[in-house]
Amino acid sequence: MKNRVFGYVRVSSVSQKEDRQLIAMQQKCVPKKNIFVDMQSGKDFNRPRYQELLTKLKSGDLLYVMSIDRLGRNYKEIQKQWYILTKEIGIDICVMDMPLLDTRSGKDLLGSFIADLVLQILSFVAQNEWDSIRTRQKQGIQAAQKRGVRFGRPKKKDPKDFTVLVAAWENKEIGLAEILGKCNMSESTFYRRLREYRSLKD
Repeated sequence: MKNRVFGYVRVSSVSQKEDRQLIAMQQKCVPKKNIFVDMQSGKDFNRPRYQELLTKLKSGDLLYVMSIDRLGRNYKEIQKQWYILTKEIGIDICVMDMPLLDTRSGKDLLGSFIADLVLQILSFVAQNEWDSIRTRQKQGIQAAQKRGVRFGRPKKKDPKDFTVLVAAWENKEIGLAEILGKCNMSESTFYRRLREYRSLKD
């Protein structure tokens, strides 16, 4: 029976495009139904389509990935998954932008040694790059906050008669549902604003 061919594609967010990876898969004649795409961070392997792919793979299958960082960004996890794929399941992997990471060739001792060495280097680079991106993002956010830039949704303003409504609610003149409706707030937001209001009075 002819060995089956699969492809794995990963992009970090919906703003990124997977077109380049999909075109590369098509050029390798990977059947469309055998291409698994995740739009998720590579920090770990808890990705729905990757986990589904694992259930489909069988010994002798071939898996294409565009580059090692498309497989993942976590050094230890990449090593672990590579072992699961190649040793436990028994498939071949071809990393398209790194010919040395093609398990179909160099299956002798020297070839395996070189592939393992390249894998360790590339997986280290993938994690190091991811760590650097996170550090730059954190630094960028901190710099923006110092400039007064605020992140997240803008805080909803209290209604002008908030204090009057609170007094009426505390005096049991109106119920919780009514004050939530008048303030246009969820229950959790209302109680948070109530705590803030009371702390200002203390």
